[in-house]
Amino acid sequence: MSGQEGTAARAVTDAEALRRLHGARAHSAYDRAVAACRYAGVAQDAAVAVPRDPVGRAANALRLSAESLAALNASAPDPAADAPCARNAAATAALAAQVAAARDGNTPDGTDGTEGTNGTEGATASAAALRAALAASRAAALAAGGSALGRDAALNASAREAERRAVATARAAGCIPTDVHRDTR
Repeated sequence: MSGQEGTAARAVTDAEALRRLHGARAHSAYDRAVAACRYAGVAQDAAVAVPRDPVGRAANALRLSAESLAALNASAPDPAADAPCARNAAATAALAAQVAAARDGNTPDGTDGTEGTNGTEGATASAAALRAALAASRAAALAAGGSALGRDAALNASAREAERRAVATARAAGCIPTDVHRDTR
């Protein structure tokens, strides 16, 4: 094997490893989105061409994420395309968490809109799940952006950890049944 062939083989192996990483995060975030929509009573058939409310936007985002995951599964590994798929799924999960939190009476910023006796904002479990979903979405966006385009190991590790926390927080909030969710490893 020549040096060029060895380099090409490593590049393919690296791209496949990154595909597994980004794919796991994308599927995990999609599963969170589906669970949060189910929790909030949002049916996937509520998707419309031009959504005008949070429920329609969540259903539409869920539909688009499903299409993106199908394309991810059918294409060759490409970190520059795979990382944005994970980012989009994380954004969908954040939108779904927002709808779930609103169902529980929380505001879009992840609080319940009240002030506690010690001056801190009160928060419910779904508000915590929303905050974790927003953090996972931000981390996924960072991992997908910049000049590394899904190849930065530190950003990918941060996004993976943020996704893990979002899953745990959503599960604690009751948005995800304990027997439903993939591992992001």
